[in-house]
Amino acid sequence: MKASLALVVLPLVSASPTWQRPQRNQTYPGLDVLAKRAGLLYFGTAIDNVVLDNEQYTSIAHNRAEFGQVTPSNGQKWMHIEPQRNVFNYTLGDQVSEPGKAAGQLRRCHTFVWHNQLPTWLTQTTWSKDELIAILENHIRNEARHYYDECYAWDVVNEAFNDDGTWRDTLWLRTIGKEYIALAFQFARKYVSPRTRLYYNDYNIEKVNNKSLAVEALVTDFLGRDVPVPIDGVGLQAHFVTGRTQRYNQTVAALKLFTQHGLETALTELDVRTVLPDLPEKQEQQAADYTNSVQACVDVEGCVGVTVWDFWDPVSWVPETFPGEGNALLWDAGFVKKVAYYRVSDMLRGYA
Repeated sequence: MKASLALVVLPLVSASPTWQRPQRNQTYPGLDVLAKRAGLLYFGTAIDNVVLDNEQYTSIAHNRAEFGQVTPSNGQKWMHIEPQRNVFNYTLGDQVSEPGKAAGQLRRCHTFVWHNQLPTWLTQTTWSKDELIAILENHIRNEARHYYDECYAWDVVNEAFNDDGTWRDTLWLRTIGKEYIALAFQFARKYVSPRTRLYYNDYNIEKVNNKSLAVEALVTDFLGRDVPVPIDGVGLQAHFVTGRTQRYNQTVAALKLFTQHGLETALTELDVRTVLPDLPEKQEQQAADYTNSVQACVDVEGCVGVTVWDFWDPVSWVPETFPGEGNALLWDAGFVKKVAYYRVSDMLRGYA
């Protein structure tokens, strides 16, 4: 059981922040160390291949005290793993998973089935239903065998729903139909290690809304079949905006949508982006948003861990996707830990 702590929900902050950088004699054991003390299985990070030649970056990324789990942010996506039909290249995934294994870090693998970052050979051909099912199984079989027993969890299917709870129009849905998700989970269970946890992963499901309810309906359908579809967990991506992040109680309620069915959950891609220019009061609010999100996971039995979607601002996906926004991560461009890092750390140490 997780330890209990009096609720520390951080409110919207004033324009006069009182936080001060810790004195040099204050020790911070590392986020993963503290997360484990608080009852989580891990505190982790995604890792981007484009900066693996930066020793300062990799020394933090594979510091087990900070991050007990790592996720390849791009290297295991279909376009890199199977760039040509039945030609597999595991280089980019291995560049993250192998140092992670050497460092004693858990690995979350990401992702078997998504509608983005697909190779042109797959998207620019018209397939029959049977052909695409065979391609799907072949891809999962080969990748799962390469990473057999290497992954604590696999994100089997990523982002299958629109925000209104309807099915996202994808190659998979158009050609195979709604059963493509069940097939992906069945193929994954067939080929991955029995110890690997199988996840559905999505964004904007961090509160109870049409989308999270659609995911819950999918889960209950899978679990309620005469022959249940194998699914072990739901990942809530948790891509947030400073000052507009889900409240603690909303995230708790969303996590419980899935844990009530016996599934584990995790925050799988946490970041909190800021509308630029950044200001001290925005940094205070970002710290509150990060802390409330992590605490929600700590406080829900069945939420096993938190993964930040990288930790160093220069490699964040945010500026390219959301022009005018950024500074979403826990370390700034100079590898200096931000207010948000220390606030999360302080909250976690309260559970020890």
